[in-house]
Amino acid sequence: MSDLVEEFDVYRARMNDKILKDNNKVLKRIFNLDTNSFAEGALDKKTKELLGLVASLVLRCDDCVKYHLESSYKAGFTKVEVVEAMSIGTLVGGTIVIPHLRRAYEYWDALEEKLGNNE
Repeated sequence: MSDLVEEFDVYRARMNDKILKDNNKVLKRIFNLDTNSFAEGALDKKTKELLGLVASLVLRCDDCVKYHLESSYKAGFTKVEVVEAMSIGTLVGGTIVIPHLRRAYEYWDALEEKLGNNE
């Protein structure tokens, strides 16, 4: 199961490198804006990760959900905290979000298998 995490991380890094290698100014600025948006500010980084996770779930972006799940895990969130945040995303997004919620649960389990349990 932890292969899910490694496969996603390797693919994401390889494709991001490929995209950035083309040196497109607009794409580089979007990547930079994304990185800087999750830095400490009026809201702390942990809060921003949960916001990113919930928004990604509502928008039904599985890659984004995986990214924010891993960032949330590394920020020290527990499964209980993440599930509570995802419950809000599911409430706001409606039942169409449930398949993405299933994959999010699967990915969190893979993170715990690979990195250890945060509870």
